Amino acid sequence: MKKNLSWNEYLITGLIIVSGYSAILFVGLILFFLLREGLPSFREVPLPVIFSKRWYPIEDYFGILPLLGGSLIVTLGATMIAVPVGLSTAIFISEIAPRWAREILKPLIELLAGLPSVVLGFLGVLVFTSLLRRALDLPTGLTAFTGSFLLGGIAIPTIVSVAEDALDAVPRSYRDGALALGATKWQTIWRVTLPAARSGVVTAIMLGIGRAIGETMAVMMVTGNAPVLPVRLSMLFSPVRTMTATIAAEMGEVASGSVHFHVLFLIGIILFSISLIVNVIASAVVFRQRKRSERILS
Repeated sequence: MKKNLSWNEYLITGLIIVSGYSAILFVGLILFFLLREGLPSFREVPLPVIFSKRWYPIEDYFGILPLLGGSLIVTLGATMIAVPVGLSTAIFISEIAPRWAREILKPLIELLAGLPSVVLGFLGVLVFTSLLRRALDLPTGLTAFTGSFLLGGIAIPTIVSVAEDALDAVPRSYRDGALALGATKWQTIWRVTLPAARSGVVTAIMLGIGRAIGETMAVMMVTGNAPVLPVRLSMLFSPVRTMTATIAAEMGEVASGSVHFHVLFLIGIILFSISLIVNVIASAVVFRQRKRSERILS
């Protein structure tokens, strides 16, 4: 029996190791595929054309700056909406709400996180775009702000779920000690509980930003898909086009192996790089916070 148990443990350990290395392998294969299909665009299209302000592939204009600017303004707008709302909601659920309300709100938040983005895109097209157009007297409600608002709503459940788990994992003794020293409930939340859960909160924010960067269908439905470089703040209320929406809209119609095909994969490389940078920054912040906590405890 002991021999069988040792064999089972050996088998499970081997499966865990293989699973861990397979994740690295899959990411490496994705990167290799993107590089193989995207790097030829640098040979086929001059750099000044790639980094120009016009995207019109029919006439061989492959400027990605409007797409990069559209993704940037939509993601920044979504972050400004999702982070304060999501973090405040997580604090309310974890620290303020009574137990009966917490048992209702937490499953609802997780249910919202599982909603298909295309459903939210339909709601945005049918409801929010018309409200925005009438309220601000705009020519169209399909704008960068609409995409930011919708992406913020998509990212909020992810931020709330992960941040609430991080706040809930803070030991109760931290709160009791702060209250015993005379701190108010709000002082305990902002100066004890939230700093103690900083690594988990940062992870939640980065996951929410990553969700916003990689979202496709909802953004394609509500941003107007106009490849115009946003150079002024007022263009937040104008149509834009993101990189993800460009790939989704044009990949199915482009000829395999063409210049347009390779440029779309170049856009995929840029998206991959942005996601990698966001994750590296999040890992660095969490690692630094962990080292700081270890020095304080020692």
